[in-house]
Amino acid sequence: MVFTLAQKETFKVILDSNALFVPLQFKIDIFNDLERLLNRNFELILLSPVKRELEALAEKGSPKMRKNASYALKLAEKCKYVEVDASASTLTDDIIVKIAKEWGFPVFTNDRQLKKRLRDISVPVIYVRQKSRLEIDGMI
Repeated sequence: MVFTLAQKETFKVILDSNALFVPLQFKIDIFNDLERLLNRNFELILLSPVKRELEALAEKGSPKMRKNASYALKLAEKCKYVEVDASASTLTDDIIVKIAKEWGFPVFTNDRQLKKRLRDISVPVIYVRQKSRLEIDGMI
């Protein structure tokens, strides 16, 4: 039997910051739902600009946003952190699009504009459907 690299390798999913707010916003366990949706071992990838975005919200957001961002950062501890070399002026969404295209990984986001940009370059998108479950748009 011949195994391809993809069969042995853990499936990777890039997170947008709003993906980490899903458990609070929709009461969805993203880890269990992703397991059900993907039906394979997976690893969530937290890019450094996304983490910085969450840290900024945890420091400077409204009281509710600070609390939610702090919770999102706790969830982020379960993810694989990847440092990305990008200037501070580069938009996080631009970095996500560039890396998703380069690496060929799907992205978990609920951001409408980001979803459209990813679909336009044929990157699969995982998102919340009907406020109750995760769904994937595109082939994985």
